Amino acid sequence: MKATFAAGCFWHVEALFRGLDGVVDAKAGYTGGTVDNPTYEQVCTDLTGHAEAVQVEYDPARISYDRLLEVFWGNHDPTTPDRQGPDVGRQYRSAVFAHSDEQMERAALERDRLQRSGRYGRPIVTEIGRAGPFYAAEEYHQRYLEKNGMR
Repeated sequence: MKATFAAGCFWHVEALFRGLDGVVDAKAGYTGGTVDNPTYEQVCTDLTGHAEAVQVEYDPARISYDRLLEVFWGNHDPTTPDRQGPDVGRQYRSAVFAHSDEQMERAALERDRLQRSGRYGRPIVTEIGRAGPFYAAEEYHQRYLEKNGMR
């Protein structure tokens, strides 16, 4: 099964999901925009509408979508619009791109539960929408932290 998340710079997010038991693959890429086959340089202009995202292929017999959501919510700040840490721009937004009605529902329920919990102290701005075309990032972005001795 597939799940797609945007939580800032995709290098960290890709490595995070890749390290989970039950994740078969994780690819850095771009989704949620208006340009076909965008390049990193185009996405960085903040004009294509794409988010840096990670598409996760997972085995639901070994890891649940709810566990993937837990990792997603717990490893970025979902209250900062178009920003994660020092990275600023629409391409760094927090978003869940659902591949099914069930994923859409689970993501919205968890977002609402977290908002009610007061855990973040500010409104959650994470977008939840339907997955559209996903474009794998250039090869040098794949497993970037691993290739560069940072993971």
